[in-house]
Amino acid sequence: MTTSDDLMVPLPDGRTLACCSVGNASGPVVFHNHGGPSSRLEVTLIEASATRAGLRVIGVDRPGIGRSTPHPGRSLRQWADDIRALADQLGVRTFAVTGWSEGGPWALSCAAGIPADRLKLAVTIAGGSYGALGDNWAAPMQSPADRLGGWLCLHLHPGFRLMYDALEWDALHFPAQYLKQVQAAVNGYDRRWFGDPDVGRLFLDATRECFRQGSAGLVEDATLLYRNWGIDWSHIPVPVSFWQGDDDHLVPAAINRPVADAIPGVKWHGVAGAGHCVLLGEADAILAECKAALAGG
Repeated sequence: MTTSDDLMVPLPDGRTLACCSVGNASGPVVFHNHGGPSSRLEVTLIEASATRAGLRVIGVDRPGIGRSTPHPGRSLRQWADDIRALADQLGVRTFAVTGWSEGGPWALSCAAGIPADRLKLAVTIAGGSYGALGDNWAAPMQSPADRLGGWLCLHLHPGFRLMYDALEWDALHFPAQYLKQVQAAVNGYDRRWFGDPDVGRLFLDATRECFRQGSAGLVEDATLLYRNWGIDWSHIPVPVSFWQGDDDHLVPAAINRPVADAIPGVKWHGVAGAGHCVLLGEADAILAECKAALAGG
């Protein structure tokens, strides 16, 4: 059975998290952390893989993004509590988490904050690990746009907000141009994915939904991405897996390798020739890894 639907899930503190569920409605659960700018709708890009794996993959809007309630003053570490509360509300005992691009850090926050009797695997996919080892420690290895964003975030935050306001304007009013800008920044592997009309349409749908409430939720999200996460990587209680294209022009492998090396027992999946769209190219393998972890738990 395949589903693709929206869920509005109330949390104990009165907030609501918006979710999009794809795949097998009765299958083992994987919570997916979307990139940025993106939203819960990102899971529609991997719906076919979720169905083949027999998994229920649930994309979750983070606070202030898409349809989820804002949560001013939130921290990256608190997201683990939200995902655990979401699982409780849905009656899900054990689960895996994935995170693509800006979603990678949120998957890792779950790895640091959810015990192994609940979370069976955390997967970060081309994750923007910019604050993993200190305030924007990855600056020397970042793309020019992310390096500028990191500097603005730490030193001129009003300019950082303006940058995301401009991103919102382009995505909402000039989507074709926005997609061309994305294609210009990536490698040939990624351009082939973005050149697929269905992928381009779903990607833009997920991007535009990010700004349903404006850019404030994304600004807060990205601010937490660049600032020091404060996580002790030597004491991660659950299995962690990294998936990384070795030709990623947006988040080079050199940013994620030191973080992976700091986590005991981590699995590193380097994909030769792949770029940032490694989620799409390796969706079957990534979800197979999640399925195996869930079967073992």
